[in-house]
Amino acid sequence: MLSFPTWAVAGFWGLVSGSALLLGAAVGYFTHIPQRLIAAIMAFGSGVLISTLSLELMEEAYRKGGFDSTGLGFVGGAALYTLANWLLARYGAKHRKRSGEEQTQERAAVQKGHTEGNEAGDDNGLALAVGALLDGIPESIVIGLSMLAGGGVSMVAVVAIFLSNLPEGLSSAAGMRKAGRRPAYVLGLWAGIAVISGISSLIGYSVFSGFSAEVVAATTAISAGAVLAMIADTMIPEAFAVAHNFTGLITVIGFLVSFVLSKLGG
Repeated sequence: MLSFPTWAVAGFWGLVSGSALLLGAAVGYFTHIPQRLIAAIMAFGSGVLISTLSLELMEEAYRKGGFDSTGLGFVGGAALYTLANWLLARYGAKHRKRSGEEQTQERAAVQKGHTEGNEAGDDNGLALAVGALLDGIPESIVIGLSMLAGGGVSMVAVVAIFLSNLPEGLSSAAGMRKAGRRPAYVLGLWAGIAVISGISSLIGYSVFSGFSAEVVAATTAISAGAVLAMIADTMIPEAFAVAHNFTGLITVIGFLVSFVLSKLGG
């Protein structure tokens, strides 16, 4: 029976989960999905991710490293993400996940030099690319880390991240289309992030396989903290802006789906 090195398997599953970004982006760019449906899908993806980081990531981090490594990593990951997100907002990437006219307005402000980090004539394409990378890397590293225990990937994590990546790519690409971004830029960006997701997963396994349980726990918690900060800063606002009072219910349904997957996987 043909077998592959574990690091290659980690990279493959990272690529699979990341490919949902490209798939979602293609659907969001080339079809006209109602904003209310996009918001609902975003809320569902938020619930899936919250469940995964609660039941999978934090539990695993605590089991390996205890409260100290887990707590410090969790808060540290959220702080690092928040700082990076704040810097990106200054360069015009604050609304990178929005599907409405926010990206159009933000791009126009950047081109006129009305944002803090830009001068007249600039564009925010690079900031958007870095923002997409910032959002995708923590999730992908988690897949590689999940394989450290026994060499098998956590299919719950793969499915959950795949399900959450679809609305991220869909919503962002819909907003990029309205902002006048060309298909080559949008699809090229998300294809690149999908490839980097695979590489990040590979690194998550290869690099940290030689580290202590405490370091792995802290790294897992850092990823979880970054993901939760990302949900609060970019996904929930897009969902609530359109879905309003239904956001909580749809998020709960997403959480429940991920919860069921975790129990079936166990």
